[in-house]
Amino acid sequence: MLTREDDIDVHALRRQGWTISAIARHLGKDRKTIRAYLSGREAGVRARSWADPFDRFAAYCAQRLTDDPHLWASA
Repeated sequence: MLTREDDIDVHALRRQGWTISAIARHLGKDRKTIRAYLSGREAGVRARSWADPFDRFAAYCAQRLTDDPHLWASA
């Protein structure tokens, strides 16, 4: 399975005239995988987009660090 970025690279390299074997060697993937992506049988996967769990506490932590100058950020 290729990432979305690899999928874009595969198509760009193919437009530049690279062979399937050369693209596979360049990306470290199997030729059959590259061929499947070029033919449209497979689609690139997107990276997960999820919120950082720390975001809920960022404002609180920033306020605590501002209020108490003796509190270290590494504590």
